[in-house]
Amino acid sequence: MSKQNYLCVVRSSSGTCEKPSPAEMEESYAKFNAWKEKFQDRIVDLGGALESERKIVTSEGVTDGPFVEAKEIIGGYMLISAENMAEAAVIVQESPACWSSSTNVEIRKCTAP
Repeated sequence: MSKQNYLCVVRSSSGTCEKPSPAEMEESYAKFNAWKEKFQDRIVDLGGALESERKIVTSEGVTDGPFVEAKEIIGGYMLISAENMAEAAVIVQESPACWSSSTNVEIRKCTAP
């Protein structure tokens, strides 16, 4: 079976969160690096955080909105490679994106055009 790519959209609850202590940050970096090393052959694009500036593009032009109202904020993305959705879910479940109860990740299979 060949591997497929899966887009992982990282969401978090709107509102503020507490800033972690230096010790908590160090622990998080260590866990992140261990996860990244474990799945290095499955991570296609580690993605990153999304900036707040955005545009809506249509056939009629580019505008500053309107944007969909949401209780969750899309904060980042990553692209992974997996044999199937179940394997993609295992990889994502161990990722830093799932370490907080205030975040969740939507996984969508990408198909070639």
